[in-house]
Amino acid sequence: MSNLRKIGLGSLILTASRAIVNALGFVSTIMLARLLMPEDFGLVAIAVSLQTIVIAITYVPVSQALIQLKEPSQHHVDTAFTIGLLRSLAIALLFVGASWPVAAIFEEPRLSNIMLALAASLLISGITNPRRALLQKSLVFKQEFGIEVVGKLFTVGLSITVAYIWQSYWALVVGTVGGQLATLIASYTFVRYRPRFDLSEFRAIWSFSGWMTLSGAISTINWQSDQLFIGKLLSPATVGVYSVGNNLARLPTREATMPLTSVLFPAFSNLTSDLPRLARAYTRAQGLVTAVALPVGVGFALIAGRFVPLAMGEKWIPSVIVIQILSSVFAFQTIGSLAQPLALAMGHTKTLFKRDIQLFFIRLPIILAGLVLGGLVGVLIARVVAGLIAIGFNVVIVKSLIGQSIVKQLANSWRSILSVILMVIGVEGISSVMPISGEWIVQLAQAVALVVTGGLIYLGGGLLIWIAAGKPQGPEATALDWTGKGIAAVRARRA
Repeated sequence: MSNLRKIGLGSLILTASRAIVNALGFVSTIMLARLLMPEDFGLVAIAVSLQTIVIAITYVPVSQALIQLKEPSQHHVDTAFTIGLLRSLAIALLFVGASWPVAAIFEEPRLSNIMLALAASLLISGITNPRRALLQKSLVFKQEFGIEVVGKLFTVGLSITVAYIWQSYWALVVGTVGGQLATLIASYTFVRYRPRFDLSEFRAIWSFSGWMTLSGAISTINWQSDQLFIGKLLSPATVGVYSVGNNLARLPTREATMPLTSVLFPAFSNLTSDLPRLARAYTRAQGLVTAVALPVGVGFALIAGRFVPLAMGEKWIPSVIVIQILSSVFAFQTIGSLAQPLALAMGHTKTLFKRDIQLFFIRLPIILAGLVLGGLVGVLIARVVAGLIAIGFNVVIVKSLIGQSIVKQLANSWRSILSVILMVIGVEGISSVMPISGEWIVQLAQAVALVVTGGLIYLGGGLLIWIAAGKPQGPEATALDWTGKGIAAVRARRA
């Protein structure tokens, strides 16, 4: 099977996986939001932010290292497992020791017990099956499908069950730990591997992972610190509103693009010996990712005002503005976002570290200033500014790696941006004349109508713009080509 066909098949498998995981996560968030209070989400969000930072500071990207290696051996796999085991033991103990001081700093005694429980999550995450990376390197994703779906099913089932019975923040904690345990068991069930203690290839793993560890630590502190600042300066309830809004805002863009972006690192890795071909593959992939992300992210922002009270209840209305702003930010940040897998594939991990350290010293002061001067709204404005700056850094990195000019990179998405503008005008115009109804079935019908209308405007407008531009190569041509091949395949099977 050709590399391109493997990428397509892998993307389809991951699409199915992410569609299921996305649906389960969406249902879980809505049900938990109805059963729990913003403060419950806020408490757990503070502990999870600290957990994420601890993981990032000590993170050794062994999976990426195995993918990047030309011919990984059994010793490489065993070394990756051993590194993960030793690291997980160390950070689990660190998290236990930090639980009481953290509770005192935030003046919230419940945080200590939450952190003690999440220490088990840290231990589980460190002993995952490293052989999964070798299948990804070969662009084989069937096992990943099963592992991801099983883990999510357990997470959702446990969370909703505990929330329904006790209506406590423990639902979020139990679901997280139980889901990770299920994922761990599934990873060893679907991908056979007998763990062995081995550090013989530590230098080979670390030579790739060193800069990635530093980059991941800086990036995570940068992107998780806002929840900690909000929790300290404002309240756990505000953290809950911000955290849930942030997660929901990220969901559409992430889930719509992840099936493709997940296969790009190994795919780009197989093209590093042919720079012109790699550049063409990057341009094609980046245009497609942005064309998908923009209507999904901006579209979700357009219906957030109707979606939140309908699906989550009146108590979550303060999260509407969070979703509206951040969903749009996440969508536009996909412009240049493939700089990450591109740099990883080419082994330029130091470049990513330099980017992340620069963004850290830019973004953190902006977030703090926004919080002090404008509270939650100030943080959201700061996120917009930081997002635009991040796009600039990414396109500069791409230019340095494959020589593609910044103008060409931005021009690669102009038709998608123009189509989204048409979608916004159309949806806002129709929404403004829709009568406000107190009936949930009417509200649901109106939301669905706006989604369908927005999709039709984006697709129709995009097609007309593409034709007017002379039918250039881009996401439109790729989509039509895939559609034609799909129709031909169906006809061939029927015949």
